[in-house]
Amino acid sequence: MAAYCQVTEKAPQFGHNVSHAQNKTKRRFNPNIQKKTYFVPSMKRNVTLQVSARGIKVIDVRGIEAVVAEILARGEKI
Repeated sequence: MAAYCQVTEKAPQFGHNVSHAQNKTKRRFNPNIQKKTYFVPSMKRNVTLQVSARGIKVIDVRGIEAVVAEILARGEKI
């Protein structure tokens, strides 16, 4: 499963681990992805989304209907 949020479109970022001796090794910062199921009344079905913790808060504030409409407008399949 790719570390990608369907709501906020957050993807992994890349950087370095830096030791005390300033040695740099590559590392990856993954978003906190959760698999959540929501019931969408307009579609009359459950929708499973891969969302970050921030994406869950966005759904709580804006509502699942608005978020799903935005995802579908982008052309993503749900």
